[in-house]
Amino acid sequence: MRSGKKYCVIVVKTGIKMKKILLALLVVLAGVQIGKAQQDAQFSQYMFNGIYINPAYAGYREQLNVQGFYRNQWTGMPGAPQTESLAIDAIANDNRVGLALQLSNDRLGAQSNIAAYGNYAYRIQMNADGSARLAFGLGVGIVQFGIDGSKLYANDPEPYLPTGIQSKIMADARTGVYYADDKYYAGLSADNLVSQFYKIPNSSLIPQPKPHYYLTAGMLLPLSEDIQLKPSFLIKDDRAGPTSLDVNAFLLLKAKVWIGCSYRTGVKLYNKSYLQKGLSQANSIVVAAQIFSAQNFRIGYAYDISVGPLQGYSGGTHEISIGYFFEKKDSRMLTPRYF
Repeated sequence: MRSGKKYCVIVVKTGIKMKKILLALLVVLAGVQIGKAQQDAQFSQYMFNGIYINPAYAGYREQLNVQGFYRNQWTGMPGAPQTESLAIDAIANDNRVGLALQLSNDRLGAQSNIAAYGNYAYRIQMNADGSARLAFGLGVGIVQFGIDGSKLYANDPEPYLPTGIQSKIMADARTGVYYADDKYYAGLSADNLVSQFYKIPNSSLIPQPKPHYYLTAGMLLPLSEDIQLKPSFLIKDDRAGPTSLDVNAFLLLKAKVWIGCSYRTGVKLYNKSYLQKGLSQANSIVVAAQIFSAQNFRIGYAYDISVGPLQGYSGGTHEISIGYFFEKKDSRMLTPRYF
């Protein structure tokens, strides 16, 4: 879900065909409730690298780890979201510290969001062999929010409609806590902790950042010698738009292939009187796979099928991820890192 202050009256320029204009409007309205909706980029394969939602995840794999994402959401719809992200993380101080650099570029119609964060996690050993860790994380960085007025089309004349690019650079911070052992994991995090306080003029179309909160947990269940089941969930909330729930189930086959699916829906955890009544809760079904083509290299693909208001209007969502681990020759993890 995404946001924008005046998107209820502004759509992306798509030419003279009314069908395209209506599709662009659907892109906006699908995740917007009069300027109140989640702004953070959304990934369907977040469970394979938690740094995207929690800075305390930094260093979890105890190796130099590089991962990239590309997401093309609602394929075929004008102005649909597109996101690229890159994360690098590693450990230091005898596994007590995790460090990560995270870069992202997110676009929705005329709106853009470029961000860079440095993340620090202090990792506390919870058992004798170090397989269980409790980590506290902090991320600091800068975010550039922008609007390209040349890509906007107004239903009615707008006195403040920009003809060029509006942008604002803000400092930001994120924080989180993360626990993991060889069977279970859980994390709680929040972002946009600083940028939410920046004053944005009413005449600007740049959306006001809002804090986002993430709660996730999962486990690993051995079904046989070669098959393991990994169920998990993620709850996302920004105290403005609908609360979102992801329920996931993946199978690990011979430690080489992950296959599974997710169901994403809205949930009502507490009363939000400001939301429009009768909104559809259904969002999407995700099918995904991750393959270890080599010992240290993996590639993943996810396909989101819309089951909510956008059903039948888009060609689905495609997401590709790649990851590479630089394993030290003189070290060996006591337990595999499956979370």
